[in-house]
Amino acid sequence: MRLLWLLCACEGVLPGFDWQQMNQQHKFQPFEPCEYFPDGRSMQPPPAGTIPRAREPAALEQATRGGAYVEEIPLPLTRELFVQGRFAYETYCAACHGADGGGQSEVGRNMALRNPPNLVGGGARQFPVGRIFQITSEGYGLMPSYALELTARERWAATAWVRALQRAYGVSLDDLPAPLRAEAQKELP
Repeated sequence: MRLLWLLCACEGVLPGFDWQQMNQQHKFQPFEPCEYFPDGRSMQPPPAGTIPRAREPAALEQATRGGAYVEEIPLPLTRELFVQGRFAYETYCAACHGADGGGQSEVGRNMALRNPPNLVGGGARQFPVGRIFQITSEGYGLMPSYALELTARERWAATAWVRALQRAYGVSLDDLPAPLRAEAQKELP
């Protein structure tokens, strides 16, 4: 403790730190000429073999085309896409909309102004996929945008997962393959 007091008493003995050095350091501004590089430019291309982070293609960012909502997901519907969509949905959507998309969750029941909508029944089933993607991207009502948390691909994957949930609910017995139909009929009262 005494050593600390002695160090405090040494003001003026030890050199102080000049915080302005960072503001006054020599640096190049964009497009400024530079004599250090052979091409004379301060802005250099990325080193060979590196991969720059690219934006998603513009088509993936669009929920509408020609003034109407997109009717099909602009990505191949693969198992990996559904796995990614399920993860995104369970991470960001299920807390309010419920794991099954039915709009029933502990968080949803405690929302005083408005409960989250049911995504697997009612009006949401009629939405084109572009509308679901748009709501995920821009938000709607009390729901915020998830464009900062999820890439466009992840938002489309979550949209695909919502569509999968919608198809899983409300399927008539006649639409099931025979082995599944027989198994489902055994479970019914």
